[in-house]
Amino acid sequence: YERLVDRLLNKPQYGEQMARYWLDLVRFADTNGIHHDHYRDLSPYRDWVIRSFNENLPYDDFVRHQLAGDLYPNPTRDQLVASGFHRLHMIIDRGTMLPEESHTRNVIDRVTSVGSAFMGMTVQCAVCHDHKFDPLTMRDFYQLYAFFNNIDAEPETGGRSGPDFKRGLQEPYVLLTSPEQDARRAELISASQQAAERVEQLKQQLAQLEKQAKEPSAPSSDDAKPDADDAGKTDPPTKESLQADLKAAEAKLNRARSEQNNFEETLPGAMVMKERAEIRPAHILIRGAYDKPGEPVARNTPAFLPPLKAEGDGPRTRVELAEWFVSPEHPLTARVAANRFWQQLFGVGIVRTSEDLGAQGEWPSHPDLLNYLAWRFRDSGWDVKALMREMVLSETYRQSSHASPAEFAKDPQNRLLARGSRYRLDAEVIRDQILFTSGMLVDTMFGKSVKPPQPDGLWKAVALPSSYPNQFVADTGDKTRRRSVYTFWKRGLPPPQMTILNAPTREECVARRERTNTPLQALLLMNEPEYIRAERRLAAMTLAQPPAERIAFAYETVTSQLPKEGDVAALAKGLEDLEALYRDKPDLAKSLIEDEPLGAASPAELAAWTMLVNALYNLDITKKRQ
Repeated sequence: YERLVDRLLNKPQYGEQMARYWLDLVRFADTNGIHHDHYRDLSPYRDWVIRSFNENLPYDDFVRHQLAGDLYPNPTRDQLVASGFHRLHMIIDRGTMLPEESHTRNVIDRVTSVGSAFMGMTVQCAVCHDHKFDPLTMRDFYQLYAFFNNIDAEPETGGRSGPDFKRGLQEPYVLLTSPEQDARRAELISASQQAAERVEQLKQQLAQLEKQAKEPSAPSSDDAKPDADDAGKTDPPTKESLQADLKAAEAKLNRARSEQNNFEETLPGAMVMKERAEIRPAHILIRGAYDKPGEPVARNTPAFLPPLKAEGDGPRTRVELAEWFVSPEHPLTARVAANRFWQQLFGVGIVRTSEDLGAQGEWPSHPDLLNYLAWRFRDSGWDVKALMREMVLSETYRQSSHASPAEFAKDPQNRLLARGSRYRLDAEVIRDQILFTSGMLVDTMFGKSVKPPQPDGLWKAVALPSSYPNQFVADTGDKTRRRSVYTFWKRGLPPPQMTILNAPTREECVARRERTNTPLQALLLMNEPEYIRAERRLAAMTLAQPPAERIAFAYETVTSQLPKEGDVAALAKGLEDLEALYRDKPDLAKSLIEDEPLGAASPAELAAWTMLVNALYNLDITKKRQ
């Protein structure tokens, strides 16, 4: 078992699984949200999160790089990309509200995300008054606000054209190019500059010629003889020739700029945090109103927590704030992280309200255990894999979920951890599991988000005509079968395969997903065309097995368990009924199997097995961790 755990921790899919929870927490998405909901490419940040977990980046560096990666001396690409944490908030389109209001909203969102991600507190409750339950004042909030108030960026989206808009970037950003791409870019920029200089030169010559034409001409003599020194000289350019040259030069400039823009659109980039040279003052905002500044405040941390150790007499920096978060004296950072990692494994945190460890949150079920995990985590050098390994190898995690009715009645929510946790898998896991067990999952990692097919017309209700993109165009081929962590996430209408099964919309920081049980979820799992294709593929794989082993093969492939004798008998009877149905209705069978190769099977047989696999994927045992 220990060797199995170590193998799983070292698989690249470990980072993809861990990243899902963090992306919920920091409300990662592929669009801006709010009104136009334009495309925004933050995939480099997502990829950095995945790599960080796979490479076991110490959690204290994980925190430092996100809070202040851009302020490191000679920051690496990864540190700059990590600072994109501050650019994940929703951003409104230019002209929708006053820039000052947009700026204030953005900074409040940054402070809120820092409070949610690293403090486990609802700090946003102190925007317009002192927190009613936790020891956080308005002054505390706006002292934190002052750290994130100084971004050197426009508070709203840019124009709706140009390579930056098309590739979903807004300054400040860094290019993530190769040396070859840098060389080609420099070549195209040089060509554009030369063409622009030629156009300017011709414009000046034409203006000079027109000026000379307006000046009085000097007296001339009909008897004037040509100077011997003028022999061989060309005639000066005429207005008509200059205009023709200018027209050709402008066409060349347009071609050069078009070629440069087309190339720029292909270059990868990452939005980052950047400080202004001149520090923007911060104030307590009266009732949280952007246009009612009150008393000025300096950068500082909440008074109820250990004091910030500042260096020098100048303004405190985000680097010092990051160090404060991961200092041994800080009581929250390690506890918040350990509680969430526990929640990932057990379905519920030691503190159930993992988004709120404050006075309004639930008291920890095992406070000493949470203290122990936080202490072990911090003293291990913030080793995430070591913490996950210790929890997975514990007797508590390895318990069976079976219990007597009396035990369930005594502790229905399993807060005493007397049995193994049992809960429904997340939407992404259910989808990835269907694709994996059918042999259709594509393991390609990283890169831009992809769009698996979804029902037509869903974006029409939320996409304005001027939104980019305003129409959903599904990807094709292998892109449609990549892991769900790479699925394109439109804030205005996230992928329905995910949200129907309780994935968040990514408009707000979500530390804990709700789990509901609705008929729509069953309808999705039974009728989603992508899942039906996977079921056909697994049915064809099953039919390639010896007849006596087929039911056991399909059952074990889907559920990871061997079927009981009664299960085999029930499934065999269902299969017999389905085959009879499809023999009587061959058109129905053909519409179900589409173009799936039949091999030695008949259409009725493949259709029957497809529906049997459909039933297996919808079993309770398949969709739940137990």
